[in-house]
Amino acid sequence: MEEQVVKLDLRGPAAWITLNRPTALNSLTPGIGIGIDDALTEIERHPEVRAVVVTGNGRAFSAGADLKFIRESSGGDPQALQHFVGDLLRVLTRLEQFPIPVIAAVNGLALAGGIELVLCCDIVIAAESAKIGDAHANFGLIPGGGSSVRLPRKIGPTRAKALMFTGEFLTAREMMAMGLVNEVVPDGELTAAVERFVAKLANKSPLGLARMKQLVDDGLNQPQDTALRLELLAFNLHAASEDMQEGLAAFEQKRTPQFKGR
Repeated sequence: MEEQVVKLDLRGPAAWITLNRPTALNSLTPGIGIGIDDALTEIERHPEVRAVVVTGNGRAFSAGADLKFIRESSGGDPQALQHFVGDLLRVLTRLEQFPIPVIAAVNGLALAGGIELVLCCDIVIAAESAKIGDAHANFGLIPGGGSSVRLPRKIGPTRAKALMFTGEFLTAREMMAMGLVNEVVPDGELTAAVERFVAKLANKSPLGLARMKQLVDDGLNQPQDTALRLELLAFNLHAASEDMQEGLAAFEQKRTPQFKGR
């Protein structure tokens, strides 16, 4: 495995996953996929973590798959690329389904596999100079990490097709207008903006956040009536949780609740 191509930094209530191939624009390799996967496994050992932050080192979030690296390392074997994309899709899906909020701190270019990584995050905070695009069409490729499925669900099929067909890079503010980005901040204030958002989550019930995340994600794939029934079932289950009882007790006693995630 490549050394330190992914860095994990535990900062209070947040676990920062940083892609660390700055000279290659944090392009994705098998080592990065393994690194993200390993980081998530380590985060599971830290119940104090309330949010995962994904970002890139240098001037890019991620420019997508490192096709040169993959072609050279595979010796021209197309199956090696297929295995890489399949493994990456599995890791991205694990990130998407991770039971705590995941925040993309988009510090620069997020293209192809980079936007596919962004699409697996719950919240997107971007630097003013960030550019975001699908870009697969620019090199005769099609998506393999989920953008043909996740991007239409985020911004609608018409906008998604235009972005995919043209391969254009849009500004962070343009993507915020489409609904993909939550907040755009000056370049030098990205870390502080993310930390402010994490602070808003730090005193919330981790069990409640996990269940709300799952309800929203599952509900998008269900008819409305089915999704509402699932929400009611989840509420009935949550009503018996220690965290809900603690929240109600804290309200009555006019104190700050102390949630334990159960």
